[in-house]
Amino acid sequence: MNTLRSYSYIYRLALLLFGLYAAGPAPAAEQPPEAAPDFTLKSGGGENLKLSELRGQVVLINFWASWCGPCRKEMPLLDQLYQQYKPLGFTVLGVNVEEDPAQARTLLSKVPVSFPIVFDGANSVSKLYNVIAMPTTVIVDRNGNMRYLHKGYMPGYEDTYQQQVRALLTERM
Repeated sequence: MNTLRSYSYIYRLALLLFGLYAAGPAPAAEQPPEAAPDFTLKSGGGENLKLSELRGQVVLINFWASWCGPCRKEMPLLDQLYQQYKPLGFTVLGVNVEEDPAQARTLLSKVPVSFPIVFDGANSVSKLYNVIAMPTTVIVDRNGNMRYLHKGYMPGYEDTYQQQVRALLTERM
């Protein structure tokens, strides 16, 4: 068990350090369309949430952790984006990558958000999406294709997210 905890700690530390390094001057550009890997994770309320059940909506998947300073800064901005575009077929999925969901719940009590939070304590979905920086944001179109990938966060990225979400909301399926 200690080896697993050590691995988890090293993995989180590497994500944090790489995330700080990867947070360059601008978010990544549009990616060639590729199907977003499907996943099912438990939400904060205990129910399963499956990505493929959100087909038809534009989905922003945000991988985050309570120990990640840029994640904490970004969350209220993502919530504003969610509130603004939810009526148009947009949702945000906050994927917490921590082994212990209590840490995430503590942060969420201080920085509440209205979008769904799911828990990836085993980091299976993080590995599926090759998450190597914290936070990592993937924007998926209505057809279930990954269209944008952002590694790290710097102030102003939310403006780019908004432009990308708006563009995807206007596309037809």
